[in-house]
Amino acid sequence: MTLPPSGSDPDQPEAAPDEATPPVVDEAPSPDQPAAPPEDEDYEGPRRRARREREQRRAVKDRAMAIEEARREAKRRVVSGPVQEVTPVPRGAVRGLKVLVWSALLSVLAVGLGLLLYFTPIMSARNVVVVGLEAIPQDEVLTAAAVVPGTPLLQVDTDAVAERVATIRRVASARVQREYPSSLRITVVERIPVVVKDYPDGPHLFDRDGVDFATAPPPPNLPYLETATPGPNDPATKAALQVMLALPPEVAGQVGRIAAPSVASITLTLIDGRVVVWGTTDRTDEKALKLAALLTQPGRTYDVSSPDLPTVK
Repeated sequence: MTLPPSGSDPDQPEAAPDEATPPVVDEAPSPDQPAAPPEDEDYEGPRRRARREREQRRAVKDRAMAIEEARREAKRRVVSGPVQEVTPVPRGAVRGLKVLVWSALLSVLAVGLGLLLYFTPIMSARNVVVVGLEAIPQDEVLTAAAVVPGTPLLQVDTDAVAERVATIRRVASARVQREYPSSLRITVVERIPVVVKDYPDGPHLFDRDGVDFATAPPPPNLPYLETATPGPNDPATKAALQVMLALPPEVAGQVGRIAAPSVASITLTLIDGRVVVWGTTDRTDEKALKLAALLTQPGRTYDVSSPDLPTVK
């Protein structure tokens, strides 16, 4: 009995020996048909090869340049030491630098303009205006001011001019101002007489500070002062002037004489002969109000030395 060959399936029929597999015939391409490219994945055409070669040459060139730059940097470090990195300037610092530059330019322009106005007669004192005068002649003020016409305004010492004007006896205060382009303004405050005192050379006028500022006929209804040594530093004079300044205008206009032999015994004599006993300067404002009410009553002597108990006799 013959066994089937090893590895064969006994249930399958055995192929006939005369049946053979037909041979594979390679057909040659037609001359009119282009040859198909090979199916190899690593195949590259002429264009791809040229591009790859260009990239290789570029890479080689970049590498050579990097090596050369590294060699130069190493040589520079050896010669000049380590290279410090340059820190970028902050934007705020740049803005601050611009502001500083502009400020410097403006300062230079301002200084130049100031020098031009100071040393040239572009803005000079061509006109001097005096205001506030009543009893003082304007020529007296201009003479005391002593401002040379044509002097540049910036060269005029306004404080010095005001001090010279204030030396006039009737001047209480003076202020000098520059008025560009070519004027100087002098504002004068004159002394106002409050009391008058007779002297051998004539009546002397005293202002509210006790300053003897003029020897001239007194204005109408100006009260006469009776003190031993009138002046701005005399306590009795100061007390008498304090009383006069505290009186209401309608009462002060009735006073013909104020006597102050001391600060504690002040007496007023009215134009019509009535007498007011004032006493000290304590509670002066309250006494002035009580006196204005008392004068509406008939009498010859009005005592307000004690404002709590004013009396009329």
